[in-house]
Amino acid sequence: MSHRTLTATGLVAGYERGRPVLEGASLTVPAGRRLAVLGANGSGKTTLLRCLSGALVPSAGEVSVDGARLGHGRRALRAHRQEVQLVLQDPDDQLFSASVAQDVSFGPLNLGLPEREVRTRVAEALALLAVDDLAARPTHQLSYGERKRVAIAGAVAMRPCVLLLDEPTAGLDPSAVAETLAALARLQEHDATVVMSTHDVDLALRWADEVAVVVDRRVVQGEPQTLLGDDDLLRRARLDRPWALTVGVRLRALGLLPDGPLPRDAAGLLAGLPDRPLSDRSTVPT
Repeated sequence: MSHRTLTATGLVAGYERGRPVLEGASLTVPAGRRLAVLGANGSGKTTLLRCLSGALVPSAGEVSVDGARLGHGRRALRAHRQEVQLVLQDPDDQLFSASVAQDVSFGPLNLGLPEREVRTRVAEALALLAVDDLAARPTHQLSYGERKRVAIAGAVAMRPCVLLLDEPTAGLDPSAVAETLAALARLQEHDATVVMSTHDVDLALRWADEVAVVVDRRVVQGEPQTLLGDDDLLRRARLDRPWALTVGVRLRALGLLPDGPLPRDAAGLLAGLPDRPLSDRSTVPT
C-alpha cells in the first residue's frame, strides 16, 4: 500500500432527477490519516463514498487522486479500484464465494495476478483483519462481525491506498467493535488511509484524526474536537454532541480538568482528573 490524496470537488449527486443528495460537496482525504464521515441517516454519507470510489458518477464536480481526475471508463475505473476500495455496510452485499479464502482471493484473481501472489495477498489480508483462522470456513457460517471483517479483508487484499468503509461498526456488539477498530489500527500501520462513515459521534471523536460532517448537502471538514463541539453544526446535521466533550466541559468548569484540548474518551477523562478528592484540596470552586 502507498499513500495517495483523494479529493472530491463540488460534487452534485443523487438518484432522482432534480433531487440531489449532495450539492457542491467537497472533501479532501488526507494521506495516511483516519477520517470519519459523519451525518444522520439519509444525509448523503454513502453517496459521497460511492462517488469517491467511482461507483456513482456525479452529475457535476470531480473526484481526483493526487490531482489526476477520475474518469469513468472501464480502464480508468479498473485502475482507480486498485487505489481506492469501498466496503459496503452490509457484508452480505459483497460475500458470495463458498469459503472465506475464496472470497478474499476474488479481487486479486481478477487482476490476473500469479497464484503465488494471490495466496500471499490473501494470507496477509486475513492476518491483518484477524480472521486467518476462518480461511476454510463457509461464509454463511460466520457471525455478523466476522462477515464484516472478511468483507474488509477482501478489499485489503487489493492493497488499495485508500479504504472507504461504510458504517463498518453498525450492528456490532462492543466486543466486535473493539475487534474491528483493532483491525483498522493494524491497517494504518501498513500505510493504509482509512475513511469510515458513521453516525456515532462518540466513536468518531475517539478514533478519527479528522472528521467531515455531511450537512445541508455539503461537507464541513475539520478537527474532531472543533466540529463535534459546534452545537449549531450538530443541530443542523441532526447529531448529538459526544458525551466526552459534554462531560469534559463540565469538569473543566468545576476546575477538575486543566486547560488545553478536551479528552476524547473515558481513558482521557480519567487521566485528566485530580488524584485526590475535592475535600482534600485547599480551594473548592464555587
